[in-house]
Amino acid sequence: MPLSHFQISKAVPKEKPYKLTDGFGLHLLIQPGGSKLWRFRYRFAGKENMLALGSYPHTSLGDARLRRDQARKLLESGIDPSTQRKEEKAADELSNRNTFGIVAAEILANKEAEDAASTTMSKNRWLLENLAAPLADRPIAEITSQEILILLKRIEASGRRETARRLRGLIGSVFRYAIVTLRAKSDPTLAIHGALLAPKVKHRAAILDENELGGFMRAINAYDGWPTVRAALKFTALTFARPGEVRGALRKEFDFENAVWRISAERTKMRRPHEVPLSRQAIATVKEIWSLSDHNELVFASIRSPQKPLSENAMNSALRRMGFTGEEMTAHGFRASASTILNQRGYSPDVIEAALGHQDQDEIRRSYNRAKYWPQRVSLMTDWADMLDSMVTPM
Repeated sequence: MPLSHFQISKAVPKEKPYKLTDGFGLHLLIQPGGSKLWRFRYRFAGKENMLALGSYPHTSLGDARLRRDQARKLLESGIDPSTQRKEEKAADELSNRNTFGIVAAEILANKEAEDAASTTMSKNRWLLENLAAPLADRPIAEITSQEILILLKRIEASGRRETARRLRGLIGSVFRYAIVTLRAKSDPTLAIHGALLAPKVKHRAAILDENELGGFMRAINAYDGWPTVRAALKFTALTFARPGEVRGALRKEFDFENAVWRISAERTKMRRPHEVPLSRQAIATVKEIWSLSDHNELVFASIRSPQKPLSENAMNSALRRMGFTGEEMTAHGFRASASTILNQRGYSPDVIEAALGHQDQDEIRRSYNRAKYWPQRVSLMTDWADMLDSMVTPM
């Protein structure tokens, strides 16, 4: 006879365990300690098995019968309920070990092993560990497009459109890695492409008029602040290298005899070695402050510590003291100034791109172009330095 709630509630413990049968293999085991446990007895492949279905009253009589019926349906399909449960438990444990945070940490470790730039690493860590923190403890295979979109829209609403787009790309890379390592089946960021607002593009300020650039160079020459800052600004103008590469320049990178500045791969944005031909003006600029770094590695060291490079803020602050606003010129603007003027003067765009360090992704083509364009780059840098001189003292 099937059990009733009244029978179950009145069942009291005895010295030994005993059971109350409900039917179709379901019974309630009453333990001497007072616990009441649901059990389903069944046979599979000729062997008798027992499946735990929960404890009373947390699992009600109705719930216990439902679980028994589900187990019987599995048996009818030729599936052992106990084996099914073990597999589901293993899947749950695997899912809990494969959270978004764990996979993201592996992505970051891989990027670090591939010698990603320190600035890139710090940005990626901030995006994945801080901004994506709401996803960290979620099993990666369970995260939905909606969850990600809510997170990104919250960032976008704060005015950080570019940050939201970058985070979406990084989250996508985490999912693609999870797919190839068999921890996810799809990338939910694909469904939300186009859902974010386009970032407001703010171009770095640069002086593109030759007459204005001449006045700007005169202001640098007349700057009476820290000599290293003046030299860094002038050297950046002469080489149109990235400010970070200039600020971190090491004495060992300079070959004055062959007029070459060799920047190692770990210091370049492209993570590839970059060689810069040095004009006589560039060499003279470096030699003006060379003695200031006699006992240190950095050529353009910080005013506060010779072991630390100049900050980009130090260079931009000098520009402000010279009277140039952030809308007129920045330390990074020298690159746009040189690129624009040299292109206007008819120099080869390929040579200019090589000089800027915008290297071809194809390794063979890149090596070929480096050898092919080197003589033209040497000539280009000499011409550019002479142009700056002529702008400073126009005929």
